[in-house]
Amino acid sequence: MSASAVLALADGTVFRGRPFGHRGVAVGEVCFNTGMTGYQEVLTDPSYRGQIVAMTAPQIGNTGVNREDLEAERPALSGFIVRERSPVVSSHRALGSLDELLEASRVVGVEGIDTRALTRHIRDNGAMMGVLASEGDPAEMVTRARAAPGLVGRDLVREVTCTARYAWAEGRGAWGHGAPRPPELRVVAVDFGVKRNILRCLVDSGCRVTVVPATTSAAEILASSPDGVFLSNGPGDPAAVPYAAEMVRSVLGKKPIFGICLGHQILALARGAKSYKLKFGHRGINQPVMDLETRKVEITTQNHGFAIDGESLSGKADVTHLHLNDRTVEGLRLRDVPAFSVQYHPEASAGPHDALYLFDRFVALMRGN
Repeated sequence: MSASAVLALADGTVFRGRPFGHRGVAVGEVCFNTGMTGYQEVLTDPSYRGQIVAMTAPQIGNTGVNREDLEAERPALSGFIVRERSPVVSSHRALGSLDELLEASRVVGVEGIDTRALTRHIRDNGAMMGVLASEGDPAEMVTRARAAPGLVGRDLVREVTCTARYAWAEGRGAWGHGAPRPPELRVVAVDFGVKRNILRCLVDSGCRVTVVPATTSAAEILASSPDGVFLSNGPGDPAAVPYAAEMVRSVLGKKPIFGICLGHQILALARGAKSYKLKFGHRGINQPVMDLETRKVEITTQNHGFAIDGESLSGKADVTHLHLNDRTVEGLRLRDVPAFSVQYHPEASAGPHDALYLFDRFVALMRGN
């Protein structure tokens, strides 16, 4: 296959490769994920809406794709970049190949790009808009990348949230730890782009889960008399979804709240904190986080390009977790009401299970309330 595909960045840098998956043009912010496994979960994580994802592992696709590892029904990202696509699929769980998933989902893929050079470029210069094209004039693609709107100020949540409420009862099954608890607690999960494994972990922890759209009002949530409210992960800029922070402000103190990733940021904004964009974000399954209460270090799964300003939390919440690479805020707890959150993904999928205890903490908070 000829080297006809290109990745054109807004700063004028061009990388060349070979097309696979859907042939076409994709526009998005280019970021990298350092996970060596879990590419299917990355592809189907709604938090990647509006982004072109480059995997840093040298070969991707060798275990194929299956139904169990989908974090949403279909990919939400714009494009997918790998150094080398595995020529074979070798897994008893596989129902198809990576190439087939991208083609069926109309996701543009490119292989053969020097992903190490690309990652270093983003690390040094920051995440930027790019165009991934199966073919075309590189100069034209650079122009398109420069004209593309960035993620700041864009409400991407509306593009990935569910359109109607629904009940979720599936647990992790054979992948769980111990027997699931009976569903004794009612939880409303606000879907900003929720990963399925979060819902599975809630179910296994003894929750009867109802998922609602991101635009659901506080009055509607409280009308169902839940034992607790969960704020999910999701894509993009937390400051671009003010309706979410407004909803949370109206729920605070009335029901226990647990937030993950974007849900963590929205909880902070609801209390008057500020968010900011990271230079290149945290994306991978090997991110070190310290629990400041226990002084234990957790290896965590992460996927976010924005963070909460720790100084803006002063007097509003206690910081409970810190990222050990750059000291960014990774967890918080409100002092006067039952609410806490983490920036990372305790449900893993893919990744380590060091932080699964947080679901038990949410259950204990609801029982104590």
